[in-house]
Amino acid sequence: MKCVMCRNGETAPGHVTETLQRGGATVIVKDVPADICNNCGEHYVREDAAKRLLELAEQAVKNGAEVEIRRYAA
Repeated sequence: MKCVMCRNGETAPGHVTETLQRGGATVIVKDVPADICNNCGEHYVREDAAKRLLELAEQAVKNGAEVEIRRYAA
């Protein structure tokens, strides 16, 4: 897919690290599947991965975590 940010690059599958903040919690998730632009590096997390990221963040908030670092697992 053509990158919507730089409009020059093409995206390719890869993995990124996402940082989510909610309330007082910060959740860092490594190895998240995403499409990454080969020109500017912008990334696009797929819908199923985004849903899983939100679930992980919600769990961290419910568990009272202030900072949590996790590896993505579908």
